[in-house]
Order: sequence, then C-alpha cells, then structure tokens
Amino acid sequence: MRLLVLGGTLFVGRHIVKAALERGHDVTLFNRGRTNADLFPQAERLQGDRDGDLSALEGRTWEAAFDPSGYVPRVVRASAEALAESVGHYTFVSSGSVYPFEDGSHDERSPVEQLEEETEDVNKAYGALKALSEREVEQVFPGRALILRAGLIVGNYDWTNRFGYWVRRVADGGEVLVPAPRDWTIQIVDARDLVDWALDLAERGEAGTFNAVGPERPITIEELVETVKRVSGSNASFTWVEEDFLLDQGLEPFDDVPLWLALGRNKELSSFYGMDNAKALRAGLSFRPLAETIADTLAWERERSGRPLEKDYGAGAEVAGLSAEREAEVLRAWRERA
Repeated sequence: MRLLVLGGTLFVGRHIVKAALERGHDVTLFNRGRTNADLFPQAERLQGDRDGDLSALEGRTWEAAFDPSGYVPRVVRASAEALAESVGHYTFVSSGSVYPFEDGSHDERSPVEQLEEETEDVNKAYGALKALSEREVEQVFPGRALILRAGLIVGNYDWTNRFGYWVRRVADGGEVLVPAPRDWTIQIVDARDLVDWALDLAERGEAGTFNAVGPERPITIEELVETVKRVSGSNASFTWVEEDFLLDQGLEPFDDVPLWLALGRNKELSSFYGMDNAKALRAGLSFRPLAETIADTLAWERERSGRPLEKDYGAGAEVAGLSAEREAEVLRAWRERA
C-alpha cells in the first residue's frame, strides 16, 4: 500500500511510519523537515508546510493517508482538500478531549465540545478544535474517513512525560509521592497498539469514528506503580498523600503530578477517563500487557536520559512531572503536618 503520513517524525506519527515500513508499505512523509530529519531513510520525503505550502503533494497519489498532526480546522481542511482526489482513505488521529469532561461514560454518539469563540489557540480550545477538525475531514472524505478518538497515548517517543514520569520515577526507587486514594483509575493506550489497529483498519478501507482507548478495564494508580516497581526491580516505597494536602501545597493536577486529576475538587473532570471503547474492541483493537508497555517505555526513557528535549521536540517544549527537590519538599511537609 502506498501510504502518506502528514508529519511522521514525532511520537504517534513516528510509530505509524515505523509500523507501516515493517509491514512492507511504501511510505511517504510530508513535513517541514525540521525535526528528526535523519529518521527513516528508506521512506520518501516531501518537504512543505501544512499551513501554507502544500505544493509538494500535487500530482501524486496514495492509497491511504494518516494525519496524526492536525489540530486547527482550517489547516486540516486545507490538507484534506489537497488530497481529496489523490488519496483513497484518510485516517485522522483525534482525541477523547472532544468530549465534555462531565459525569458519565462517552461513546461515539456522545455530544462533543463546541467552540465558544473564534480561536485557533490549541491550548485554549483543544477539544473543540479537534472536534471541528474531525468534521472537516468527514466533509472532504465522506465514507472514506477513519476518525480515531484516542485516549491518553503512551509508550516510546512520548515527550509529554505524562506516563513516562511514573515509569522513570518508580524505577529510580526511594520514597515516591503518589496521590491518594489508591484506587483512582486511568485509561491509556500503547501507541503501538493504536497504530497497529489503525493500519489494519486502513488496509481494509474501514471508515467511521472510534474511541481508541484501553485497556479493556481502567487501571488503578496502585496497579500502575506496583507494576512499574515489579518490572523495574526497584526498591521504591509509596507514600500516599491526601488530595487536599497536595492541592494546598500548590501542586497542579496533571502538570505537576501526571495522570492525577484531583477529582475531589475537579468533579467536572470525572469522565476524563470514562471513554467507552466497546465499538473499537468489536473492530479488533487489542492491547499488550501493561508490563510490556512499562518495560519498553523504561528502556526508552533510559536511552534518552540526559538528552535535551529541544533536540527532538523544539525549544520551549513543556513536560509534566515533579522535580526531585519539589517532591522531597512536599513529602517532608506531609510528614511534618500537624
């Protein structure tokens, strides 16, 4: 299959290219050529800019295209329109953030976020912009669009540190701060599981919208950290700190403490990890063991240790997680509380 990837050198796009090449597909990457330009020498490269210069796509045809790098509806529509007559099937990697984070579980028929005011600020209106981007793709590729509303994607090449923080921190050992209670849950999907399934669907030419999240059941935070401890063989001990204390210490959910939502005070986020994946499971989405995802993520985290993020992800890249000094400070305050 002749496959075009818009991007293809960061995280999910990188996994798509790697898996597609391993399957024997002819892969073309279209990007600006600024990031990880030495990757995949066996793939064809076209240089351009989704927001302004799509000329390199002219006069070419592909059987399928993957778009893991679309965030702004205007830009997504321009790329889709440029490919409407030259691509048979279009996969758009969207996000579970299209759903309002209110009570209940969301399936593919649930209402999506609406843009309250005109903006292209992804940080301000990420979910609504993704939802509008989905609509643009579906309008340009009616009956030929595959929309994957991914949950929290984890694994190798994930620069955000949301999952990698816990893998690396627990593996390092010692006293580890973990928000209580022990049974709050998360939903994740290994990037490789997402990509393998997406390629299967694209090869079959399947269209539609799917919640692409796993595993079959949510994972508790205790299960996660205990599995990291077992896989890494670390001597970590876990100190379970009450949510209100962490918030009073000024810690930001999800940013300072990855994956944690502080639902006691942020009830409006209660369905963040509440995506219904039954439709995707029926369509063949499957998941490798959590221990395998952890082991491979840990190997990558150790491989990239000490390398500046700017080398791979651009100056100003922000990642989640507590510094060792800040974690020790909060743990000390927890022990000394009246």
